[in-house]
Parts: sequence; C-alpha cells; structure tokens
Amino acid sequence: QVRLVESGGGLALPGGSLRLSCAASDSPFDIYAMGWYRQAPGKARELVASISSADYTNYADSVKGRFTISRDNAKNTVYLQMNSLEPEDTAVYYCKAVTHVADYWGQGTQVTVSS
Repeated sequence: QVRLVESGGGLALPGGSLRLSCAASDSPFDIYAMGWYRQAPGKARELVASISSADYTNYADSVKGRFTISRDNAKNTVYLQMNSLEPEDTAVYYCKAVTHVADYWGQGTQVTVSS
C-alpha cells in the first residue's frame, strides 16, 4: 500500500501562486509516474500534469505555461508549482502514484482562486 500525503492547497488571488506537494511513503513497489488531477464541483476529475520517473512531463492544455510539475525521486515527492492562477483553477487537487501493481490516490487538497 502506497500512502500519499498532499499539502500546499489554500486560497489564492487571481494571478497569484500556490505550490502543492505530495509525498509518497510506505511503498513496497517502484513508483513509475506521479501526477496531479483536479475535480471541480459538478465536473469530472481531470489530469492537470504528470511526470514519469525519467522526468517526462505532460500537461493539460489549460495549464500549460502556468503550472510546472517536478519530482524528487529520492524523496518520492512530486510538486506542482501553480502560477497565474485563475478562478477556473478552483478545485480539489489529487495526487496520484502509478506502480506496476495499482494506482494510488491522495486524499485531495482544496485550491480556491478568488478575489
């Protein structure tokens, strides 16, 4: 069982920044990729960004140029730097870890962008 602990959510002004962190622990398996997803009220969960163990990254079109995902493999931690935040970025953000056995999810952290 992989345990994912997220932190860094909160309230930001439009145009502001937040940094999310997700630390994976207790993993008996190699983690191939990690990523961030988000779910706004009444909407489906969607991919925000992902990063492989070789640091290949993938971003949703809506966040390209504004968000940056990075990873510290030694710490099994993934980060999401979110700049130029927009009200449309308001959602619960979930961390995901991919292993050859299963995918694991964090509990989610709320991000609210509002003036």
